[in-house]
Amino acid sequence: MFRKILPALLCMLLFSSTCAYSCNIKNFSQDDDIRAALRLLKNIGAEEVFVNLQENSVKIIFYDLSLIDFSYRNHFAVNSIDNWGERYILINSKFRNASKEEIACLIAHESFHKSKRATMEEETLATQKEAYYWSILKVPGKLYADTSLGKRLNKLVCLYNDSTEETNLIEKKILNSKFYQSQLAVTSKRKI
Repeated sequence: MFRKILPALLCMLLFSSTCAYSCNIKNFSQDDDIRAALRLLKNIGAEEVFVNLQENSVKIIFYDLSLIDFSYRNHFAVNSIDNWGERYILINSKFRNASKEEIACLIAHESFHKSKRATMEEETLATQKEAYYWSILKVPGKLYADTSLGKRLNKLVCLYNDSTEETNLIEKKILNSKFYQSQLAVTSKRKI
């Protein structure tokens, strides 16, 4: 009897966990393009992204980031908390027509921001994950639009692939960025 019950329980558990991820996609966004990007992440088994999104009850929308502050007009995406404590990933509306693969990478990156103010370690991890997922999701032979987002992702993959255990090129790039120096107060940590 136990031999019949155990496989049935395992099947139910597998089905319910798979169903949970597909059902939760609807909870993260009402936007069809964002949902398509989330389905891509689900299909490749990016469970860590969904764990992060669920942990923080994140909603994902396209948003004109210049409405936050004009200096944000060229940002790709931000992880933000509204006045009621709700966490959002705001993807720059300039990238509404980006491929679902590119949008998925922005979501992956922002999902790794968990603190109210990003740290160097958090930004490095989020950027590495963005590069990692682009290396998986980019479809060989597919023509992607020539945008700043596509150029960023391609450059990050090169840095990711060329990094070694001793030299993290993504971390070096972040350390040398004037934007991150002001945002993360990394000037005291500069190693380069």
